[in-house]
Amino acid sequence: MNYLEFEKPLAEIEGKAEELRAMARANKEMDVEKEAAALDRKAETLLKDLYRDLTPWRKCQVARHPDRPHCRDYIDTLFTEYTPLAGDRAFADDHAVMGGLARFNDLPVVVIGHEKGNDTKSRIERNFGMARPEGYRKAIRLMDMAHRFGLPVVTLVDTPGAYPGKGAEERGQAEAIARSTEKCLQIGVPLISVIVGEGGSGGAVAFATANRIAMLEHSVYSVISPEGCASILWKDAEKMREAAEALRLTAQDLQKLGVIDRIIKEPPGGAQRGRRETVEAVGKALETMLKELSGKKPELLVRERRQKFLDMGSKGLAA
Repeated sequence: MNYLEFEKPLAEIEGKAEELRAMARANKEMDVEKEAAALDRKAETLLKDLYRDLTPWRKCQVARHPDRPHCRDYIDTLFTEYTPLAGDRAFADDHAVMGGLARFNDLPVVVIGHEKGNDTKSRIERNFGMARPEGYRKAIRLMDMAHRFGLPVVTLVDTPGAYPGKGAEERGQAEAIARSTEKCLQIGVPLISVIVGEGGSGGAVAFATANRIAMLEHSVYSVISPEGCASILWKDAEKMREAAEALRLTAQDLQKLGVIDRIIKEPPGGAQRGRRETVEAVGKALETMLKELSGKKPELLVRERRQKFLDMGSKGLAA
């Protein structure tokens, strides 16, 4: 288990319980289960207390946790007959974006998502989930295909933001993001998005301009990272806690503002401690949202999607 900074007290208790059990395994005559069980109960109580009312900055830390399920985990578990499609037919294939044809509960769909990777090698290959222009152009190609064949689109968002490198800018990063966002608003099929970790900047909006947007309980969705915001406003990245508070980036805040439609509850301790339960919860949410949009005419889907974004924020302002 990778422990976050605020989880250090929990790490100490769980570590002591594991040490006792390791000693018992080495010496069969030792009976430590009673003491270890007491530590387990103490750790469980502390875990619930830590996650009961997370600050926005702590939610950012949880959303970035390396052990959270990533796009590939959701695709491998929830979808069948997944056939990946590669390339933007213009420059290259971007491994930060994966997508293709699949079946969800036997329904043909197109699934697209950011993939961060799960170890050093795969994270470098996937560019830590930061897409380049060809990644967004690949997504546009897949959404065009979905529109042509009448297939619902499911997007799984988990990115710190679009890649800001020189090559990406030379190949039209901003234009590619804008075109992907535009394509989201044009396709006449159900479009559902789930923020499963970080939803960073336009790199997330380019996949999440959807009919239904859901967020995992401890995920975040914002125009900029707290560190980036703090660097701009206060010239000090260490003020990221204040920036996180101001950005209103939590699922709870964004639901109040009408930016998202649904919050998917995570197990105690976050998705990283209950990967299977989290993936199943996302699957149930997808099933519900697809049923809500089933049978709607293309013109209505497009009109409702556009109106959703025109109305965004007014709910919170009226309150």
